Amino acid sequence: MGSKDSDEHQDEILRQNHQMLTDIHGGNVEQAKSSHVYSYRHGFKGFAAKLTEKQASEISKMPGVVSVFPNTKRNLHTTHSWDFMGLSEDETMEIPGFSTKNQVNVIIGFIDTGIWPESPSFRDTHMPPVPAGWKGQCQSGEAFNASICNRKIIGARYYMSGYAAEEDEKIMFKSARDSSGHGSHTASTAAGRYVADMNYKGLASGGARGGAPMARIAVYKTCWSSGCYDVDLLAAFDDAIRDGVHVISISLGPDAPQGDYFSDAISVGSFHAVSRGILVVASVGNEGTSGSATNLAPWMITVAASSTDRDFTSDVLLGNRVQLTGESLSLSQMHTSAKIIPASEAYAGYFTPYQSSSLNRTKAKGKVLVCRHAGSSSESKLEKSNIVKQAGGVGMILIDEADKGVAIPFSIPAATVGQKIGKKILAYINNTRFTSFLPTARILSAKTVLGAQPAPRVTAFSSRGPNSLTPEILKPDITAPGLNILAAWSPAMSRLKFNILSGTSMACPHISGVVALLKAVHPSWSPSAIKSAIMTTAKLSDMHHKPIIVDPEGKKANPFDFGSGFVNPTKVLNPGLIYDAQPEDYRAFLCSIGYDEKSLHLITRDNRTCDQTFASPNELNYPSITVPNLRNNYSVSRTVTNVGKSRSTYKAVIFAPKGINVTVVPRRLAFTRYYQKMNFTVTFKVAAPTQGYVFGSLSWRNKRTWVTSPLVVRVAHSNMGTVV
Repeated sequence: MGSKDSDEHQDEILRQNHQMLTDIHGGNVEQAKSSHVYSYRHGFKGFAAKLTEKQASEISKMPGVVSVFPNTKRNLHTTHSWDFMGLSEDETMEIPGFSTKNQVNVIIGFIDTGIWPESPSFRDTHMPPVPAGWKGQCQSGEAFNASICNRKIIGARYYMSGYAAEEDEKIMFKSARDSSGHGSHTASTAAGRYVADMNYKGLASGGARGGAPMARIAVYKTCWSSGCYDVDLLAAFDDAIRDGVHVISISLGPDAPQGDYFSDAISVGSFHAVSRGILVVASVGNEGTSGSATNLAPWMITVAASSTDRDFTSDVLLGNRVQLTGESLSLSQMHTSAKIIPASEAYAGYFTPYQSSSLNRTKAKGKVLVCRHAGSSSESKLEKSNIVKQAGGVGMILIDEADKGVAIPFSIPAATVGQKIGKKILAYINNTRFTSFLPTARILSAKTVLGAQPAPRVTAFSSRGPNSLTPEILKPDITAPGLNILAAWSPAMSRLKFNILSGTSMACPHISGVVALLKAVHPSWSPSAIKSAIMTTAKLSDMHHKPIIVDPEGKKANPFDFGSGFVNPTKVLNPGLIYDAQPEDYRAFLCSIGYDEKSLHLITRDNRTCDQTFASPNELNYPSITVPNLRNNYSVSRTVTNVGKSRSTYKAVIFAPKGINVTVVPRRLAFTRYYQKMNFTVTFKVAAPTQGYVFGSLSWRNKRTWVTSPLVVRVAHSNMGTVV
């Protein structure tokens, strides 16, 4: 029931609790007393009671009730995304049936904003010597001596030639030291050591560590205050390949729509890395609209963002006793209610509902302002709270549909709400206008809420397919936690050691950490084999076994939202079958989308020809199958490799996309040895007219394992001889 008012007496809280219970027990005081288990009346208000589901539902609708949830068993808390994905709570991150101790020999290269080496996430206590064969270096620079590197951070370089050619602004730390926090955050998410009490100003407190906490970190700082330039990115890829990293994690990308593979440094650099056996993990982007996915090359793993079951919320108490909830990281709160007005009533001169940059101090002073937000920038949301504060406002409610769920560290008591709650607040203000009552609101401080449901959800900001460059390749590939993630930070920014961030930038290193565990257990597997293991074992259901949904509208997610699904680290080490591909397959892919030998040479730097090509790019042995222009019928072949038990048999299980008949030949695969390869053909046939893309799946199933691939199909409609 939210925060406890400072003047509320404990006996009064107990009386209120008993009254609520009496009401749902039809006025029977004895039943109410016997159902009551415990009252919370010190730090916050609430109670525990024995209730039926119907009674729980009734009580959840009562005024002042924030949430009602079952008495679930909890274990010691950590913060929190790796626990949510099912990995063990200790630093070894062992997965039942497998030893991941070899992660000490896995090196992850981070192309980002650098690192804050003094963070406890990067200490090297009890770590063995640097792996033999490591060729990297620790580059000295401003506030960064070569001696700063240790057995955890084994390499650090910085690149600014490309940046300096385009920008002339003064920069902080001409070195690998992180001035923005982003690079430290991503590195600790993937490979941070265990920190006993990581928290953000008291929120989300608990033990925290990265996915592969004993893996090594190599830093390639290419990003400065205004961005990352291709010149520097390519130099970083080049060095990382030479230095001997095993994984490259790159939480950045181009604006959508992405240019072709030859004009994109990340596509080019990652091609070279993958050709040398280095797996590249990249974020899909934060534009949140259909077709906005970036980092589209099929040789990369491209990661979307989803939630965990932890939220950071602030309660908003309206004068009509309605209590609403928004997202926030602001720890300040209003101790009394204040008049609430739309920001448009406090304008100074020209004003639109989306502007708060010209507020009239006389009209704003002492009030709670309701502002609207267009776009997705967290910085502009934070700036709105600063402007309201400067105008004398005491609180802010920010109506924002696009980024529902993203918590912002506002400078005043404030909360972000979606359109639905925003309309309720505005309706309350309008309805009170013509009465003797002033519309008022009080905003409480942020709190951590565990057990938020449904979870995971695909975030509103996560960029979506289809692939705008090569629609035959599904992007994104996978989704991972990227909403309100707590990790290491740079104290150069706001003097924080840890911070909570949201973005596909945060989802990417979760997959990088999983990749490191896979490399530890299966060091000889190719990048595409590891990618396949992650994709084919992914979850399609949330914690309550219901289909994963997408914020903000709550519709059922599809492969354009989450690729193959939500990463499942406990299953990736034993995928049963893998879809493998070699560098020559990626060359054949490039030939199939129209690149000639001259342009191919620009990217491969060798003298290979297009003698071996595919009839269509969807012939690449990818763990998903996309047919973007199906005319009547079409067949696609795939090859799977047995990495499970030597003698194992799989049967095909098909969930056909709506209006499409799908057949698989053969329907049964019987393997007799490890690493044996078998081919199959999937045929799609139009059965009924459909509009747009339709989705299904193909699974190879035995008693122990499901190996699942998304099926994505769009029927080509002819109109005067033109495909539309």
